Amino acid sequence: MKALWAVAILTLLGLSRFNAPAYKMARLKYNGGGDWYGDRTALPNLIKFCNENLKTNFQPEDEVVEVGSAQLFNYPFIFMTGHGNVIFSDQEAQNLRKYLIGGGFLHICDNYGLDQFIRPQMKKVFPELDFVELPLNYPIYHQKYDFPNGLPKVHEHDGKRAQGFGLIYKGRLVCFYDYECDLGNGWEDYGTYPGDTQEIRIKALKMGANMVQYALTQ
Repeated sequence: MKALWAVAILTLLGLSRFNAPAYKMARLKYNGGGDWYGDRTALPNLIKFCNENLKTNFQPEDEVVEVGSAQLFNYPFIFMTGHGNVIFSDQEAQNLRKYLIGGGFLHICDNYGLDQFIRPQMKKVFPELDFVELPLNYPIYHQKYDFPNGLPKVHEHDGKRAQGFGLIYKGRLVCFYDYECDLGNGWEDYGTYPGDTQEIRIKALKMGANMVQYALTQ
């Protein structure tokens, strides 16, 4: 997997744009009944934005990977979303832990209603860690694009501010969790949500690109 990260970094820096094999981004499929398949157009749009603006070399279409699959290790960046229940078996939790400790990166997007389910499941993955709110000077907010005020607010749900939480393992951010923000909605095709502006959509994509750049260069 280290070789994959090396290719990703070289590509990101523009050193192997035309010679490096395309790498992939995936959506996490989980059990429990929650809609892991939500935000259907989000990842292809994020991939396109990153390839155009970061000069990454992701394949244009995202893939689906199950939590407990060995295929998880083929992806440097994993996206997880949903509204409902999430259940990780012991085997799945151990597999996800191994992936994240080994250099992988997980972005969890609360599509609204996910919070009460995902926190105890991630506790299975890292019993010794708690989600911590990342300060506004944290590097993930200051990659190619600068977000001095933290996450952009894409969709309003309960009148709460958008927050970015992280799981930090031995000094490295292995999981970023956007709460009351809905970044995944912001990445979807323009017009998917009536009333959304292109300005907010671009902000969401820029924040997504920051996450990808951070994940590939840590």
